[in-house]
Amino acid sequence: LTTDHTGKMLLQVSYTGGNIAGYRIEADGKLSEPTTYFEHRGKSVHPVNGPHSHGVIVSPDNKHAFVGEVGLDQVRSYRLDAAKGVLTPSDPPFVSVKPGTAPRHLAFHPSGKFLYTNDESRPAVTVFQVDGGKLKEIQEVPAIPTDFTGRNATAEIQIDRKGRFVYVSNRGHDSIAVFSVDQNTGFLTPVQHASTQGKTPRNFSLDPTGEYLFAANQNSDTVVQFKVDPTSGKLTPTGQPIQVPRPVCVLFVKM
Repeated sequence: LTTDHTGKMLLQVSYTGGNIAGYRIEADGKLSEPTTYFEHRGKSVHPVNGPHSHGVIVSPDNKHAFVGEVGLDQVRSYRLDAAKGVLTPSDPPFVSVKPGTAPRHLAFHPSGKFLYTNDESRPAVTVFQVDGGKLKEIQEVPAIPTDFTGRNATAEIQIDRKGRFVYVSNRGHDSIAVFSVDQNTGFLTPVQHASTQGKTPRNFSLDPTGEYLFAANQNSDTVVQFKVDPTSGKLTPTGQPIQVPRPVCVLFVKM
């Protein structure tokens, strides 16, 4: 789930159905009946084949929405009219990536010029140049060290508010990969692979100040807190893990 930047529209993607739906958010917070709906079609090389929409994000200018289609090896693109609660497929409606990539979740550079996806199956991060609703792949960077030989799947991706660092979680290597961002080209450079001190970091989140990152270790029942270095983006554990049964998502609420 995500909302547009005006708070007028809710977007929802379905992994099982491989679709996207939109709803108007009424003044009292209630949702309208679906105002827009699209089912994705196609095949790729994955064992569980066919459409599996896994993530959705709205561009910083609020004019487009993009969907990570892990089952089709695509990033889908839609024009967004939040006032009407309507999506329209872009032209072209998607960009394809290498078979077996599985783009899962998405993060936008604050400038709106670059889009990043964590690729679940390769595992890697793909960088796209953004021109309105059009995407052009410009880089792919491994999310794990070259000497790691075990099984791994990425789970989550986030970028800090100033667009300086990208973070990706690895399930298997059990780490957070840290990348620095070239502000002119959008290219990524690996900085660190920080152990999450647990198993299966399915999700993580930077706190609103950007000073800390909290990683949720699903299979070891902990949320581990890291201090973020403001210069390098590197992560240092604070030594204060939180015991939580099978944590799978970290969200912050404005108070």
